[in-house]
Amino acid sequence: MTTEQAAPQGRALAAAKKKAITSSVLSETTVGRIPIVEVSPVIENGTVPAKAIPGSELEVAATVFREGHDLLGVEAVLLDAKGKERQRVRLSPLGNGTDRWQGRLSPDKVGQWSFAIEGWSDCYATWQHNAEVKIAAEVDVELMLAEGAALLGKAAGDGARSVRDQRSLREATAALANPELGVLARLGAGTSAEVRAAVARNPIRDLVTRSAKYPIEVEREAAGRGSWYEFFPRSEGASRHPETGEWTSGNFRTAAHSLDRVAAMGFDVIYLPPIHPIGEVNRKGPNNTLVAGPQDPGSPWAIGSKQGGHDAIHPELGSFADFDAFVGRAKELGLEVALDLALQAAPDHPWASEHQEWFTTRLDGTIAYAENPPKKYQDIYPLNFDNDPDGLSKEVLRIVLLWISHGVKIFRVDNPHTKPLWFWQWLIGKVRKKHPETVFLAEAFTVPAMMHALGRAGFQQSYSYFTWRNNKAEIEEYFHQVSHETAAFYRPNFFVNTPDILTEYLQYGGPAAFKIRAVLAAMGSPLWGVYAGYELFEHVARPGAEEYIDNEKYEYKDRDFEAAEKSGRSLAPFLTKLNQIRREHPALGELSNLTVHATSDPATVAFSKHKTSAATGEKDTVIVIVNVDPHSVREGVVYLDLSALELDGFNPDGTFTVDELLTGQRWQWNNENYVRLDAHLEPAHILHVRRSA
Repeated sequence: MTTEQAAPQGRALAAAKKKAITSSVLSETTVGRIPIVEVSPVIENGTVPAKAIPGSELEVAATVFREGHDLLGVEAVLLDAKGKERQRVRLSPLGNGTDRWQGRLSPDKVGQWSFAIEGWSDCYATWQHNAEVKIAAEVDVELMLAEGAALLGKAAGDGARSVRDQRSLREATAALANPELGVLARLGAGTSAEVRAAVARNPIRDLVTRSAKYPIEVEREAAGRGSWYEFFPRSEGASRHPETGEWTSGNFRTAAHSLDRVAAMGFDVIYLPPIHPIGEVNRKGPNNTLVAGPQDPGSPWAIGSKQGGHDAIHPELGSFADFDAFVGRAKELGLEVALDLALQAAPDHPWASEHQEWFTTRLDGTIAYAENPPKKYQDIYPLNFDNDPDGLSKEVLRIVLLWISHGVKIFRVDNPHTKPLWFWQWLIGKVRKKHPETVFLAEAFTVPAMMHALGRAGFQQSYSYFTWRNNKAEIEEYFHQVSHETAAFYRPNFFVNTPDILTEYLQYGGPAAFKIRAVLAAMGSPLWGVYAGYELFEHVARPGAEEYIDNEKYEYKDRDFEAAEKSGRSLAPFLTKLNQIRREHPALGELSNLTVHATSDPATVAFSKHKTSAATGEKDTVIVIVNVDPHSVREGVVYLDLSALELDGFNPDGTFTVDELLTGQRWQWNNENYVRLDAHLEPAHILHVRRSA
């Protein structure tokens, strides 16, 4: 072998050795060729899946960057339970001096999914940028054109591209390499709209780097979308003797007739407070008084008596057969029954005598009753999971499975933050392993850390601080938080009121306040709820308390919904319209797609929801403008971010048509729009962007 022959072989061997060494070095690092960090949503380092529902938009993001000045491309890849790729979405840079990229994935079926982020060197974008800059400066002109021809020529041979795209790339390659054409013509051929579209459909990628996979759990629709209505079965059909004043309790049979009213308003979940026997020891009287009369029914949350506990039904409500008929009737009407799961006991609950280890015993030998200072609940014993965690946990599991066997697949859990997190993770995991369709709502008004932790522990949804967010700044801040910062693990159910909560806003805001809060709740979250009496504008509070006077927790209520609606003094038609709008507009079924828009008036809130169907490409955009001052007329300008509505360049003159969904009016809007909202007549606009004639 001659020296001349040995040299190339030596160089080849050295190159091969260098490549091997480089590969070995990379395998010993955790960074990756293209660094991908701060991926979201990633919960508990990927040990807890992000939450999604079929067809929902899961907002994903990552920080992706590289050395030097070459441009990057970033994509999110959606993988099914078998690891097969089902969707690939190009992420967009957020800008503002960050290397943050963001986009949305849309898993379409219930089950276990995962996603990963891919970053790569964007060969075409890098060439285009460099070519345009250098050719304009008359630097390396022929070299840049030649590099473009080589790049597109290689891409044209990719059999994965469509015939049309291959032809476009071949034509551009020929033009770039044709010296008879002018320089600008050659560059124009390489950067034409057809070429850019072909490359966008199938990017020219190099140094592709994929992140770790992160889990997504896609649950049934009721886990993330729903309109809830709460009533007490004992009040539905209850009657009072005109002479003696004695009450006859309503029951499941009479309450079944009220389901028609609830379904007619467009609600899809009927939530029942506890339906079990109520304790007689320390039973509370009207307005939470400490002495109950013989006719006082007591609080349903004081569960248990000699008639049974959590696995029994209050005799006045009926039998298990009556309950099954109630659940069946609800199903016929398109309603699903949610049942309260309150893990506490009245002093005469069977547990209190048979399992004292499930409670906290004080120094004097008595069982400690519940307290939330300064509130005292003398009719309730809280449970203690530390003395016999296995026994108590298995008993609760038995109870939940019992009610599931009677058609209950949704549980509203009372005060879950007063029980240990490990228990909820265990219980929900056990239940959903056998019945994955089961949904748990956390009624936890407590510190954010615990509320969020309950979501990570398995609760599909939660009560929220929405109830107390009433002025413009509070609403805007909270809407942004729940839609963009915590949406992957915390789904807020915007209840406008509860038996325990009657805010000052509703106490003193008049009928306008009820409309305003309903619009904000129904349009702001895919989950919202109403407690019976809201449509009648019930607003009188017990002195010194933020709850209703003559509270239904402690007595019967005989409401005449039909008379109120006939006289025009009912909010039911308005609630019906809101639920109709929710059903007709897919954008309102999403949580993470909310955008707050600026307004000039300090009491006017503007936000929008936009969704592009992953299946059809159809766009749905809803804009909501609300006067949150229930006492006055407000006017000002709404400044819309058209890019968030995908309306940039929609019409050359910058205008677009909106349909007012509450009144049926139609207007021409643009990025700046004057609004005037009279709280007493029309406190809100709900606008749908019309994208076709």
